[in-house]
Amino acid sequence: MKAFYRWAVMAVCACLLALPATAAPYKSEYKLSVVPGATSGWGMTGTFFADLVRERSQGRINIKVYHSSQLLAGKQTSEFLLLRNGAIDFALASTINWSPQIKELNLPALPFFLAVQPDRYKAMDAILAGKSGKMMTQAVEKKGVKIIGWTENGFRELTTSKGPITRPEDLRGLKIRVVGSPIFIETFRALGANPVNMNWSEATTGFQQGVVDGQENPTNGINIPLKIWDYHTFHCDWHYIIDPLMLGVNPRVWKSFSPEDQKLLLECAAETEKYGKALSRLGMDDGSALAYLKSIGKLPETTDPYAVMEANGMTVSRLSNEQIAALAKATEGVRKDWTAKIGADLVKAAEEDMASVR
Repeated sequence: MKAFYRWAVMAVCACLLALPATAAPYKSEYKLSVVPGATSGWGMTGTFFADLVRERSQGRINIKVYHSSQLLAGKQTSEFLLLRNGAIDFALASTINWSPQIKELNLPALPFFLAVQPDRYKAMDAILAGKSGKMMTQAVEKKGVKIIGWTENGFRELTTSKGPITRPEDLRGLKIRVVGSPIFIETFRALGANPVNMNWSEATTGFQQGVVDGQENPTNGINIPLKIWDYHTFHCDWHYIIDPLMLGVNPRVWKSFSPEDQKLLLECAAETEKYGKALSRLGMDDGSALAYLKSIGKLPETTDPYAVMEANGMTVSRLSNEQIAALAKATEGVRKDWTAKIGADLVKAAEEDMASVR
């Protein structure tokens, strides 16, 4: 009889082992962090991803977007650690905000690194699709966050209450509000300006009171939604750095999804890349952004950013290749110093990626 019971127990165990493993139930809500507001291009891109995932998963994966740094207690640079530790599930994040933890993410902030390329958008696409993009992704994942896609907030252009700005000498002595990253501060000092690190909520008051004379941000993504002409009269189209966005997910959350849903998320991330890039490039590229946004029925109200700025009283300076080259020369020392900090191998890989599309 004992032998029979032993056999029965073993048989039950064997049957249980043979059963397919069932995935843990998905959360009722996944939190996605976005730093700026919902009406910014960056914010709209986060919403696009969440809506697309909900639609294609038929509601199995419900992602809620928390705009305006709601999950970050006012500290943008804490986002990476909160995502890695699981307090946040997803983040559509700027390389700028994660660069304090991951030095390789300073690559897109090398001043005028992309601006001097024949086609700055092709150059950026080549980086993200090439060896250097993989190196940046690997650097992030090595520190504990899964990257499922990239998109873009746009080139950061300069707006000022004094101007126009067309050469390094025009920046001399101007107080420019910048992000607190050291590479930003060093870049503006090299151009003769006085960089001032302050939160955006303080910056708008600073503009009104004359505490600072200017700022730098992407045109479509930030400046136009914020109606920067309420503070500044001059716009300088200099493309000095770009602001790529990473779509990151907590590794434990990623592993909790079935292989089929991981594939679905990657497909949604790829579509989000096209959408985010189109928003940031609309009215500034060869017309591809306009055609794409029309094709998916997502054309925003502003399709000609230059016309909108000029209609609101701004003087727009669209710098020539020679003028950009002069600014690049003035910041040569910053690029050299930061190449050593970022990693010469990564910078070389990026140069090779960009050269492949010239």
